[in-house]
Amino acid sequence: MRGAVDEAKQRLGSGIAMLVAINDGRASVAVGVTADLVASHNAVDLLKIAVAALGGQGGGGRPDMAQGGGPDGDKAADAVAAVRAKLAG
Repeated sequence: MRGAVDEAKQRLGSGIAMLVAINDGRASVAVGVTADLVASHNAVDLLKIAVAALGGQGGGGRPDMAQGGGPDGDKAADAVAAVRAKLAG
């Protein structure tokens, strides 16, 4: 997933990329923040929001890339919505 998020960050140029993958009902999530936005948006903080929505705890990484997961893969859309809500306001 990290490679896919890095690729998405390169394509974006400036932005935040988030991928959620579901396998056997469990969700894995990765969040990447481009270098120009790291001062205002931390990938680890955004990841923790997503992981909480997925019923998980923890996860981690660096300010520009973080990865984690949770047991509730059926809540993937909720995880994306929670991160979007944080970014919106």
